[in-house]
Amino acid sequence: VIRYVLDNCPDEMAFFNQFIDKGLIERLELVANSEFGRITYTEAIEILKKNNKKFQFPVEWGVDIQTEHERYLTEVVFKKPVFVTDYPKEIKSFYMKMNADGKTVAAADMLVPGIGELIGGSQREENYDKLVARMDELGMDKTNYEWYLNLRKFGGVEHAGYGLGFERMIMYLTGIQNIRDVLPFPRTAYGF
Repeated sequence: VIRYVLDNCPDEMAFFNQFIDKGLIERLELVANSEFGRITYTEAIEILKKNNKKFQFPVEWGVDIQTEHERYLTEVVFKKPVFVTDYPKEIKSFYMKMNADGKTVAAADMLVPGIGELIGGSQREENYDKLVARMDELGMDKTNYEWYLNLRKFGGVEHAGYGLGFERMIMYLTGIQNIRDVLPFPRTAYGF
C-alpha cells in the first residue's frame, strides 16, 4: 500500500510532505524498502523490561502491550514496523488457536512508528471440542455462541483473519497526527 501511494499519488504526497509532516516521503520510502521486524510477545516483554525507560503502564508478561510500549518498540528499538506474535491466551479472544506451548495463541499485531497497532490478526480454532473446552475454561455461556459453535461442529476448516485500522493507516500515510482529522464519517457528541 505504501509503495502504491508513493508511486501513484506524488502530488498529494508532496503536499503532505511540505505542509503536514516534513520528512514523510523519506520515512515512507525507508519503510517501503525495508524488511519489517518480527518478535514474539515474550521477546517484546524482555526488550521492554531491560530498558531504563519508565512507562506509565508496567511491563509484565501476561499483560497487554500498551500504545506507549508499541511506540517504544517501533520508534526506539526497531525504528521501523514490527510484527509481534504469539500473545498469551489470557489477553486474546477465546476463538484464537492455541499454540503448542498451551500458554500462547497464534496471533500477531503489526505495530508501526508513530501509531502503534495498525493490524491485528490470528488463526482461528476450527476444532469444536477445543473451542468448547476453551469457552468452559473462561466460564462463557455457550448458548450465546451456539451459532458460532455450530459452524465448527458441522465442518469448520482451518482459517485466519485480521483487521486493519483504516484511519490509522491513513494517519500513517499522510502524517496527520490526530485520528479525528482522518475519519471519513466522523461521529462526535455534537454531530459535527
